[in-house]
Amino acid sequence: MGNQNNVTSENISSQPKAADRVGGINKLIKDILIYILLTIGALFYLVPFFMVIINSFKQKKDIIKAPMDIIGASGMSVDNYGKAFKQMEFMKAFGNSLFITGLSTIAVIILSSMVAYYIVRANTNLAKVIFALMISSMIIPFQSIMIPLVSIYGANLSLTNHRLSLVFMHTGFAMSMSVFMYAGFLKSGVPKSLEEAAYIDGCTKMQTFRMIVFPLLKPTTATLVILNAMQFWNDYLLPSLVLVKKPLYTLPLSTYSFYGTYSSDYGLIMAALVLTLLPILILYFFLQKQIIAGMVAGAVK
Repeated sequence: MGNQNNVTSENISSQPKAADRVGGINKLIKDILIYILLTIGALFYLVPFFMVIINSFKQKKDIIKAPMDIIGASGMSVDNYGKAFKQMEFMKAFGNSLFITGLSTIAVIILSSMVAYYIVRANTNLAKVIFALMISSMIIPFQSIMIPLVSIYGANLSLTNHRLSLVFMHTGFAMSMSVFMYAGFLKSGVPKSLEEAAYIDGCTKMQTFRMIVFPLLKPTTATLVILNAMQFWNDYLLPSLVLVKKPLYTLPLSTYSFYGTYSSDYGLIMAALVLTLLPILILYFFLQKQIIAGMVAGAVK
């Protein structure tokens, strides 16, 4: 019994205490402070979104009088959603946004993956020049070219008020970042030996890319799908320059119709914002696990 007690006391004393762990108590305090700061930062981001949802159920007078109250003096109601759904012609605007976002995203994924594959595997001076030009174009702000762009496509070519024109522009502006991310993943995440084995089996370059390479790009593809889809879906500036006719409005443009010259119904605006954000949030929740994997995939070798 004495020996057992000694062994037990020795085991207990040999267990590492908080101060004896890697980094000691200072590391523990540092981790706690980091978690507190991250929690505060998350609240700063979530509170505005939470207030939009709360105010979407309140009447205009209650929002103006007490916007921070969870329940207004007149109570909560879903009438704003019904009015917003009808007034903004939600289904038509949703169809326009879905068409533009879906087609633009598909075009970016297909074209950028093929361009990145050529740049990485060709390894020629031409490929290097193309890649350098695409990376350089990322530093050009859209605001500096939007007036010449609209004047050329609108006044000279009469290509405004066409959804396909907006798809073309979205695809062009998103190509550089997408090629950059695909190229980083191709260099480190796709073994060239798999392609060589496919060539030995008789596959052409297009078959090798379609059946071997592209399926391996899934993490980066999922990341680019959500990033580009969110950008296209929420974009207001470019559609406002290209789509002037109301039947072609996307959801962000339809939401702006609730703003009047002298007054605005904030309850309807909040409800319209929630209806606009809901589809892209659902897509984000389905693909969120793939985003981080795709963002860091190109950096891990």
